[in-house]
Amino acid sequence: MAEGKTNWFKKHKILTVALALVLVFIIAAAASGSDSNKTDSSSSNSSSEQSQQTPKNSTAKTGEPARDGKFEFVVKSIICGKPNVGSDFTTKTAQGQYCLLDVSVKNIGNEAQSLYSGNQFLFNSTGQKYSADDTATYYAAPSGNTWYDNINPGNSVEGVIVFDIPKDQTPTSAELHDSALSGGVKVNLQ
Repeated sequence: MAEGKTNWFKKHKILTVALALVLVFIIAAAASGSDSNKTDSSSSNSSSEQSQQTPKNSTAKTGEPARDGKFEFVVKSIICGKPNVGSDFTTKTAQGQYCLLDVSVKNIGNEAQSLYSGNQFLFNSTGQKYSADDTATYYAAPSGNTWYDNINPGNSVEGVIVFDIPKDQTPTSAELHDSALSGGVKVNLQ
């Protein structure tokens, strides 16, 4: 082969490996998301608790169980207006105000499932979507961060998910997900 005509893949080894890893991650995430939906529909059809499941396109209320995939969420409360979170040594200040969403999450599936605060969202009355602040969520957890944990079947975790929203806004609903690719379930916060 001529010296100036080297193979593109050989010439860009690092980029080729990085692209291959990204492709593998996307395929794994897609398979994980579709497995959680299959498990949810088969377990909910055979479960005597089917009547408690939040129907698609329905909105649960604070204090009611709401299911998405392998998780059953119960939003206990939401408190807004916090200027900062943390302790004496680790404090984070909000750009606007912090809203602390107090949630319990139970794994209703047949295998362990990862829970990430980054898959949870708040909405205001005009439909603006707010992402969780992972660092603030970590600082707000008194005994460590439960929002990056694997939850085994039948087990539950409780804690707060922290959102940084403008001071003049009030969240009206939360959208909770068992994975980044799931459809999510809405919970009315008012």
